[in-house]
Amino acid sequence: MKILVVGGGSGGHVTPVIAVVREIWKERPRAKIEFWTDKKYYKNVKKLAFENEMDLRVRKILAGKLRRYTHFTFLMYLQHFDVILKNIADSFRIMGGFAQSLWRLARNRPDVIFLKGGYVCLPVGLVARLLKIPYVVHDSDATPGLTNRILSKHAAKIATGMPLKYYNYPEDKAVWTGIPISEEFRPTNAAKQKAFKRELGFAPDAPLMVVTGGSLGAEHINLAIREILPELLKVTSVLLVAGRERYPEMLDLKEYEKWEDGKLQSNFRMLEFSGEMWKLFGAADLVVSRAGASTMTELSSMAKAVIMVPNHKLPGYHQVKNAKTYAEEGAAVVIGDEEMHEKPELLLKEVRKLLKNDAKRAELAKQLKTFSKENAAKNLVDIVLDVALC
Repeated sequence: MKILVVGGGSGGHVTPVIAVVREIWKERPRAKIEFWTDKKYYKNVKKLAFENEMDLRVRKILAGKLRRYTHFTFLMYLQHFDVILKNIADSFRIMGGFAQSLWRLARNRPDVIFLKGGYVCLPVGLVARLLKIPYVVHDSDATPGLTNRILSKHAAKIATGMPLKYYNYPEDKAVWTGIPISEEFRPTNAAKQKAFKRELGFAPDAPLMVVTGGSLGAEHINLAIREILPELLKVTSVLLVAGRERYPEMLDLKEYEKWEDGKLQSNFRMLEFSGEMWKLFGAADLVVSRAGASTMTELSSMAKAVIMVPNHKLPGYHQVKNAKTYAEEGAAVVIGDEEMHEKPELLLKEVRKLLKNDAKRAELAKQLKTFSKENAAKNLVDIVLDVALC
């Protein structure tokens, strides 16, 4: 059986695919699988495949995105002519990705294609439709993106990360599977949490706050932490995952990170990226994060107390809508990105409040856990294999 999996553009479109590949090989050990991703995430995918001991062929595919900023008016686009130029350049990349996909798929036709969603999947999905290769689309967010809205029309099946009530997909094709995540993302007991803290270099009995803006980083979250870090360190240890793109901008914070004889001597540590986020989340008493669907699924599976800072600039406000869904169910505390950027002390206030209130953190974690759907990877793989065998 030949299976092609496609994902990229963000970490939330990569890590779930790794979980799917792992599950496919559990059920079909001899399946031949290729992973196509964009240039930006190629190294990340290779690294994740290596860390998961996967003999997985990873290939780059040209792809481009249409930059549609929800806060931009038509006049603002004209004022930011660089955005228009990038959209024009990316339109040629999409055409290049279409040509690449046509050449590859015509020569080596898979039995089924799994498209995780995001702009990287668009040229592959269009060619799959042209060549009549069945494909399965997965949608993580409460609001479908442009690529998924286009590709879902001719998908054999549509899998969703949230309950079907949040989508307008045809009931005969849509299935709520949940979002596939690595099996390491599961609740940790107190002893394991302390062990993770020690492994990361922190005092096991002190509270730990983990801050992440995703694999590439989030500028406003990083800047807010820079502003309030001295006060934060008075009440908690802090582990900041600054992101591959933003890490160089934050190197001044390394002055707070003290090491001696290979041991962390301070209660602050900053990482560029981690392939073991399950370990970081497992150690955390509180997490500050964007509201990306995959990250929130990982945190819900681990039952963590979370302060969400959704990115309001993404098309369709999908992170804002994700955050609203969790907040309405009492499953997270939400702070607006712009509000936090203007007043970083808002984040400090919420952190202090939650760290003083164990019962509130426990309630947030309990409510967030209700969004976790067990066996999401297996649910999704069953659908992919069924489509391949039809």
